[in-house]
Amino acid sequence: MLLLELLLLISMPIQAEESVCRRLGTALLPELTKEGDFNIGGIFNFRTGQDGQTFTFQSLPAQAKCKTFSYREVQFAFTMIFATEEINKKSNILPNHTLGYKIYNACGFANIIESAIALSNGQRPIINESNCTKADTVHAIIGNSASTPTMGFARIIGRFSIPVISHFATCACLSNRKEFPSFFRTIPSDYYQSRALAQLVKYFGWTWVGAISNKYDYGVNGIATFITAAQEEGVCIEYWETFTSTDSVSSLAQIVHVIKHSTAKVVMAFMSHVEIKVLVDLLHKQNITGLQWIGSDAWITDNTLTESLGYAALIGSVGFTVPRAQIPGLDLFLQEVNPSRFANSIFLKEFWESVFNCSLTPRAGLRTCNGSEHFKNVKTFFTDVSDLRFTNNVYKAVYAVAHALHNLLSCEENKGPFPNATCAKPSNIQQWQVLHYLQTVNFSMEVGETVFFDNKGDSPARYELINLQRATKSTMEVVTIGYYDATHPKDKRFTMNNVNIVWAGGRQKVPVSVCSEHCPPGTRKALQKGKPVCCYDCIPCPQGAISNTTDASDCLKCPMEYWSNQRGDMCIKKEVEFLSYTEIMGMILTICSLLGGFLTTIIFAVFFYYRQTPIVRANNSELSFLLLFSLSLCFLCSLTFIGRPSEWSCMLRHTAFGITFVLCISCVLGKTLVVLMAFRATLPGSDVMKWFGPPQQRLSVFALTLIQVFICVLWLTTSPPFPYKNMNYYQEKIILECHLGSAIGFWAVLGYIGFLASLCFVLAFLARKLPDNFNEAKFITFSMLIFCAVWITFIPAYVSSPGKFTVAVEIFAILASSSGLLVCIFIPKCYVILFRPDENTKKHVMRKTPN
Repeated sequence: MLLLELLLLISMPIQAEESVCRRLGTALLPELTKEGDFNIGGIFNFRTGQDGQTFTFQSLPAQAKCKTFSYREVQFAFTMIFATEEINKKSNILPNHTLGYKIYNACGFANIIESAIALSNGQRPIINESNCTKADTVHAIIGNSASTPTMGFARIIGRFSIPVISHFATCACLSNRKEFPSFFRTIPSDYYQSRALAQLVKYFGWTWVGAISNKYDYGVNGIATFITAAQEEGVCIEYWETFTSTDSVSSLAQIVHVIKHSTAKVVMAFMSHVEIKVLVDLLHKQNITGLQWIGSDAWITDNTLTESLGYAALIGSVGFTVPRAQIPGLDLFLQEVNPSRFANSIFLKEFWESVFNCSLTPRAGLRTCNGSEHFKNVKTFFTDVSDLRFTNNVYKAVYAVAHALHNLLSCEENKGPFPNATCAKPSNIQQWQVLHYLQTVNFSMEVGETVFFDNKGDSPARYELINLQRATKSTMEVVTIGYYDATHPKDKRFTMNNVNIVWAGGRQKVPVSVCSEHCPPGTRKALQKGKPVCCYDCIPCPQGAISNTTDASDCLKCPMEYWSNQRGDMCIKKEVEFLSYTEIMGMILTICSLLGGFLTTIIFAVFFYYRQTPIVRANNSELSFLLLFSLSLCFLCSLTFIGRPSEWSCMLRHTAFGITFVLCISCVLGKTLVVLMAFRATLPGSDVMKWFGPPQQRLSVFALTLIQVFICVLWLTTSPPFPYKNMNYYQEKIILECHLGSAIGFWAVLGYIGFLASLCFVLAFLARKLPDNFNEAKFITFSMLIFCAVWITFIPAYVSSPGKFTVAVEIFAILASSSGLLVCIFIPKCYVILFRPDENTKKHVMRKTPN
């Protein structure tokens, strides 16, 4: 043990003397750099991939040969430089401190990751003993434009609490704070864009949509969220296909085949401008036109769309993108960019030579730049600031970092956000401290826009709805036609401008894309078996049910007193049916009742005028007058059955009918008994008539009628008739009728009448062959025969007749039976009185008829 300690003591000075600070590998140096008190890193893709491919919105293999310049990415980088220099000139942000930058030109996924690691390691160009142990890590990283590579390095960088602020990575997956704890973005998440696009599809009535995306995180996550949101809005997806620009010819041909044979006329394309250009070129070759494209923000405003052969198919496309902005002074700054300012930038020299078609160093085949070249003299997308959208996100990201640093430096002790209300020491600012202050940053830009991040690092979701319209033969114009603001209530997030929209093919009319035509009001949707919910048949609503909206999923049953109209789109009041005075049947019955009453009055007048004649006196004139009076009441009581039933009319009609008919039958029964007693009185030794004289006749009529009155009073006091809306017999109309109340009371009234009529008929039948002329029993027999026949047939007719016909049957029975009594009993006598006065003599009346 002592020997080991001795060896360690000897070796320590030797190791100290040999300690040399040196880099173990080749440093990956930034393309554009400037040191400051605080440094911000930037990762941009200045070149697109081979054969015109790009990784602005997705990754490419690390070995890809990046050739074509990406003017937009270059503009992003110099906007970052412009923002840092602008902040350094201001006294209200980071006074006495400067911002620096380290911007990497990364091509390919592996190169992007390497650049991010270099920014987190802090590799200096020269490392010696004086700076070997000093950290050179940037305080924040801005980038990348694609979701997939951003996810790659943000997941790594987040473990070191280095803030990553993206201006273009929109994948909703990046909002996961557990996986990406240090990620922020100045562009809204696709979570909101996908829902805004679903609401857009619903707004224009497109319920049958195709969906296509690339195979990267941006496209897959975005289109999946869109499909979910669209289905919540009642939109069906006919197909969902994914591809990349490097897929095989057969794979791309399969996608074209799906689009060609689909019935959806609207296609949601969630991809980059690279894939959409490949897709429309393939569709152009197959002559597939007439599709209405909905674009995601990754391609809908890209200025290179016109480079594709089939770009004309994209005219009329609609989609959401971040709002247009203005950055004062940026245009002049970009025009003043010069390679001499960044002597170590190889890319900027190549970019300059490409734009001006000259060489900064003598080279065969190219003219040498003479120094008069200037960006203000050429027109390129690099200096074009007419439609700043995503460039403004870079500008805001730099300001967000500056404000976080400023708040950190100006923090007062005992008021800080850290434990025990402490602040970070300005001389020892760490990335995790900047990260914390970024989460609470909230400021307004000079143009009035407010910048802040939610608890997931996302910016407020505000979009412009734009429409691609043809400007010239080879250019397209971006026209703003609406807005979407997720900070508003759901029903007020989406608004449209009063701007003419150009649709696919240059049409002015909104295209239709539905699996089934809309079901009009009055019908409902019936799903087709084995197909999505947007494919259905339109089935008319059944009677009594309606649908008053288009594409109703079910028919609504009308309330009890309502019924559906002929179209089935409105509930209307049911027709109320009752026997009215205004209808033909009511009029006829009313006339018959009045005629019956009038005829009875005429006969009464004739009998009264000829009351002293033998026929009138021989037929018990007192009972005859009472019978005529009761018959007139019988005719008139039928009028109470006509008209709208009410509480009083219902009680009156049945009681009046029952009492008047009993009075009538009692009189007939009295006349019958008188005939029988009179015949018995002619027999020797008979004194029957003294027991049935006029007083007894009156008493019998009164007593028999009083019994019916008692039955009616009992009926009215226990359960009287009442008006009732019968909705069971007819579905489409209401029968307004008088409910009997107590059925026992009703049939007791009828039964009592039937009993008296039967008794009268039997007695009259027994006296029908008495030998006197004008034997009244014979006429009473006929009248009772008619009476009983009418009321016997009345019962089944009454029970089976519907609605107002029930009342009509009852009135007819009253009129028929009353008329039978009137005609059979009184008409023969009136005939003799008026037309055969020679027979109206006592001799003739008393003469016996031959056997």
